[in-house]
Amino acid sequence: MNKAKKMLLLMAILAVQIFFTTSLMAENEPYVTYVIKKGDTLWGLSERFIKDPYYWPTLWANNAKDIGNPHFIYPGQKLKIFRNRIEVVNENPVQPPVQPVPTEQSSPSNGATLKSGNSNVTTTEKDKDIVFTVTGGEGFIAEKKFVPSGYIIASQNNKPLLGVDDVVYTDLGRKDNAHVGDVYAIYKKYGAVTHPLTNVVLGYKVVQLGTLQLTEIEENSSKALITHSFMEIEPGSYLLPYKSGNREISLKAADRDLSGSIVATKRGNETIVAGDIAYIDLGKNQGIQEGNMLYVVRAPEIDRQFIEEQDIKLPMDVLGAVVVVSVGENTSTVLTIKSVDTIYPGDKVELKKGI
Repeated sequence: MNKAKKMLLLMAILAVQIFFTTSLMAENEPYVTYVIKKGDTLWGLSERFIKDPYYWPTLWANNAKDIGNPHFIYPGQKLKIFRNRIEVVNENPVQPPVQPVPTEQSSPSNGATLKSGNSNVTTTEKDKDIVFTVTGGEGFIAEKKFVPSGYIIASQNNKPLLGVDDVVYTDLGRKDNAHVGDVYAIYKKYGAVTHPLTNVVLGYKVVQLGTLQLTEIEENSSKALITHSFMEIEPGSYLLPYKSGNREISLKAADRDLSGSIVATKRGNETIVAGDIAYIDLGKNQGIQEGNMLYVVRAPEIDRQFIEEQDIKLPMDVLGAVVVVSVGENTSTVLTIKSVDTIYPGDKVELKKGI
């Protein structure tokens, strides 16, 4: 072998060594690849590799594009197991046929952008965070200290039901620093929200109906035009300053452990699925924050014909997960991001520190 060929061979070997060294440096965080087998579940994988069965909703949310439903993880899918997390390897594996996925849709009345079919909330990756989009129409529980900015006090021609382009009158005027062109959100007050477990009245449900714009101003009143209507509007509706556009909610790690309950739903439905808006009995005073994710859990019922011990405690069943989208003093509005079983008002929610 002449000197030129030896030099070329040495350069090739050196290039290969540099390539693999660079690759290893880039992959400086060690992980193990695991191939999903028949019978595997997110709960079991979280327990086995992270030593925390409650980690599965985080695994679920962080891999929303690859895991539509924990009942539909398939043998052959690959996972990267890191020290403190699990990632799905997106290799587009062949999957059993499923129902066609309808197109993405946004509903002001639901207050969240949804992808139908497997009821996933639409998420986007932004700076490696999972982001949930809400419209502002989710509603909230008005507590004792809540005072609206104003009211619709009359309608043109005394119309009882109002919609877009209808003219109304409000009690907002120059005394309230109101100006022509100001936009307000219109809300309806529904019945009192009573805690399903304690029967304590927490406040009353308030849901957005639409928006209006002030067109004429007097000292203590104004004329306005309804510009958007999601539901029928009536005189007596509440007014609050309008916050424009969709909001993006990023997951935020909890700084404490908390336990509470789902107390009501926006639509008044008795069963809750992914995409539904609900309200919980935890707020600022308890340390809850926007973006916190909570697990929805339920204690299994013990069949007393088989056991007499009274203080036995069974592991909680995890039913799904919710994300906090707005926070009140002692209550919060949440978006249901996952559900593997039927969720009801009264079911328990748990916040885990660091998750």
